[in-house]
Amino acid sequence: MNEPRAAWQQAAGVAVLGLAAAVWRRWPPGAFVAAAGLGLAAAPSLFTLSYGPALAVFALLMGRRADHLRPALLTFGATALIGTAKILVRDVDPVVEWLVLTGTLLFGAVFPWLAGRYLRQGRELAAAGWTRAAQLEREQRIVADRARLRERARIAQDMHDSLGHELSLIAVRAGALQVAADLPERHRGAVTLPVRYVVESEGEGERESEGTGTELTPPEGEVDRTVYRIVQEALTNAAKHAPGAPVTVEVKGTAVIVTNGAAEAPGSGPGAGSGLVGLRTRVEDLGGTFEAGPHGDGFRVLARLPARRSDGAPKPRPTAPAPAPSLAYARRRTLLAFGAALATGALLVGGAFAWYAYSRSHAVLEPADFARLSVGQAQADAERLLPGLTASDPPAERAPTPPPQGADCRYYRASGELFVTVAHFRVCFRDGAVVEKSMIPKAGAKASAKEKE
Repeated sequence: MNEPRAAWQQAAGVAVLGLAAAVWRRWPPGAFVAAAGLGLAAAPSLFTLSYGPALAVFALLMGRRADHLRPALLTFGATALIGTAKILVRDVDPVVEWLVLTGTLLFGAVFPWLAGRYLRQGRELAAAGWTRAAQLEREQRIVADRARLRERARIAQDMHDSLGHELSLIAVRAGALQVAADLPERHRGAVTLPVRYVVESEGEGERESEGTGTELTPPEGEVDRTVYRIVQEALTNAAKHAPGAPVTVEVKGTAVIVTNGAAEAPGSGPGAGSGLVGLRTRVEDLGGTFEAGPHGDGFRVLARLPARRSDGAPKPRPTAPAPAPSLAYARRRTLLAFGAALATGALLVGGAFAWYAYSRSHAVLEPADFARLSVGQAQADAERLLPGLTASDPPAERAPTPPPQGADCRYYRASGELFVTVAHFRVCFRDGAVVEKSMIPKAGAKASAKEKE
């Protein structure tokens, strides 16, 4: 590039970059370390046009390939420590060099690494999204299958309960005919077989009712059908277990209350309770509540169902939002880290510019004060005319003459202009007195003025 070096140095740099390109897939931090080593060898502040692009590229690839944060953080920390150590052993202004090192490491390494991690997490998030979509599709099929099974079980339960209800009514009516006092004997004998058949087959009907194919007509709408079944089951139970007791049925919107009093005659005894269990499951599946138990001297069934829609179906219950994938959270963290790094970089750049302006504006020796200095003047009197800071990067190589032997020379800027080359003043002290003062012209200019005493 624009940094001429010896041929062996260029060949060594090319070889190291080739090695880094060969190992970056298997060892991304190693490839970055190779590029950073070349940058530190060429410049303590890591800023070099020859190896800077390679540093950024390998940092980007390290962010895309590395699985963990620790190798990258250790690599960045080691680079910063080595660069700082090299800056401290050099005879230059360490603040400016360190700011350049930090800015290069931040903008040339950390930012590309964060961009690589963002790209990696975006790819993983997309893959996780497709996996999640496939999982949701499978779950939806399972939910649909379960819904079909529940609907089939509900229909079978309805058929079972309705058939049992009708058979119970048939048995009761046939039994009433059988004991009727005014029924002729031939009619009593005619109903004896059907009564016996109905009563004996009721248990078999309970076991075989799911396969009977009996077609029932319940009301339209799931909520209305459930209300119908609750009332039907409650009335059947009241007729079985509390014959002769008064029964009150209240339907208030989607709330159903069926209450029966004390039995006037012995009932059929406690049942299995499967009808009430099925009703509880059905009501809770719709999002409602179901209660059944003793109430006063009798029994009460209380069900609260969700509100109906216009088509009679229950309003859907609100579902909690699906949790965000962890990769999305990691992606947000990467964006936050990128923003924090950007803010830090802006502060560093602003701080570097502020220090650059401060150090140069406070190292200006006014020409009038320079003219008031004289050789042989006491150092204490001369220092009253000198600014508080000296030039951090003095152009000693451009001085017209070498400094006096054993003298303490100080360099000052002749102008407060920034980002341009300016002339400098040199003032040398020895044995507590001024022994030399001279002017160093700015770069590219001939010595138009020179004073040496």
